[in-house]
Amino acid sequence: MLSLIRLRRPGTRKAGAAALTVGLALLLAACGQNHPDSIFHQRTDFNRDVDYLFKILIWAGTAVFVFVEAILVWTLIKYRHRPGRPDPEHVHGNTTLEIAWTIIPLFILILIGIPTVKTIFKTQAKARADALQVEVIGHQWWWEFRYPQYNVVTANELYLPLGRTVNFTLKTQDVLHSFWVPALAGKRDLISNHVNYLWYTPDSTTSTAFNGACVEYCGASHANMRFKAFTVSAADFESWAAHQAEAAVGAAPAAVTPANPALQQPTAPAGAQIDPNKKLAGRGNQVAASQAGPTIPSAGRPGVGVPGGADTTKAVATAPVTQAGFVSFAREQMPPHTIPQTPLPANLAFDDNLLGRGDAANGAKLLVGQGTCLGCHAVKGNPMMIGAIGPNLTHIATRTTIAAGLFPNDPRHLARWIKNARLMKPGVTMPTLGAGEYDPVLKAKTPMNLTDQQIADIVAYLQTLK
Repeated sequence: MLSLIRLRRPGTRKAGAAALTVGLALLLAACGQNHPDSIFHQRTDFNRDVDYLFKILIWAGTAVFVFVEAILVWTLIKYRHRPGRPDPEHVHGNTTLEIAWTIIPLFILILIGIPTVKTIFKTQAKARADALQVEVIGHQWWWEFRYPQYNVVTANELYLPLGRTVNFTLKTQDVLHSFWVPALAGKRDLISNHVNYLWYTPDSTTSTAFNGACVEYCGASHANMRFKAFTVSAADFESWAAHQAEAAVGAAPAAVTPANPALQQPTAPAGAQIDPNKKLAGRGNQVAASQAGPTIPSAGRPGVGVPGGADTTKAVATAPVTQAGFVSFAREQMPPHTIPQTPLPANLAFDDNLLGRGDAANGAKLLVGQGTCLGCHAVKGNPMMIGAIGPNLTHIATRTTIAAGLFPNDPRHLARWIKNARLMKPGVTMPTLGAGEYDPVLKAKTPMNLTDQQIADIVAYLQTLK
């Protein structure tokens, strides 16, 4: 042993001390309590099952590691070379030892295999029949959430009722994505031409916000494909869903001829309903008319009665939301780690003095008159806005973030997003709309020509969509 110490290389002690310091620092960091996005909070049945399985695996693995390393160290010490000792005797094998190191691993595999298989079967089983159904559709690079039981379509913000099982139907519109809210449950992939499912019950948390993300590389803005998940009481969820199912409050667009005649919507017969699922002529869609049914008034929403339960063809003049009850999660109650901190591009300028003084009615005209917006986005209650390429904008003013959770939803960020989205988020489909702006995808100045004043008007209109 002394000979080994004497043969130690210079500086080994310092290197060992440094390694020990780094190891202790990592150990202390791992033992910290502030991990809001950890999966080990046991807020859902899914995470509790995973946490239970993880503990079995980690303790079993630790026991095997300690046992094997102890035997290894004992062997190195007991059978180390000593001066004058003859070479050890060579033997063919030891039947007892070979049987032992076959049976012991088999026993360990059974110990961890049974709970693993049980957990797999439990988490892969069908959700209970009365579960809330949520259809999750991944796009490059944003999330679409559909609640078919409530006739609600929204984007990038997921609302879940406390104590109720939620069954997610997972689909992708393009490439592979992966849906994950780590603080609530494990991830599940969205696979092309295949439907995946995931279910869990958020039953051990409070009304709060969580971070969600895509965790399967899906292109240039994969890291920017985020969303927010909100757990709320059952009553608040019902109120939120009822509000989301209504047409948006906002300035009614006057009769507008789109700048591009090819985008002109055909006129439906008087009293007809417009089916957004049908194709509209001239832009890949067509209008379907059906006989109008009785007017169904919308509770708590004066002036938003709709023929036969269809979307309204006129929105209420600019006015605050008057619905009683829960409309959306309060932004000031969001935990700090869920508030986006993405910096704005330094070379994206906007006259902020125009914000707060925009003309919402003119913004509504611009939204459909440009032709670009109505070709991609839908606004329930605005018959011109029935696009399906981009996020549904029906109640965008109630959302806490824009750009798939990348920026706060406020006039300052929204105006710059409209002006040059591709500078704020690489590779997005949304074109650059600001006059004179350089489009990173086209590698040239944009052909669009919205001034800062016009963008401020559009922002003013979007802020009425509550």
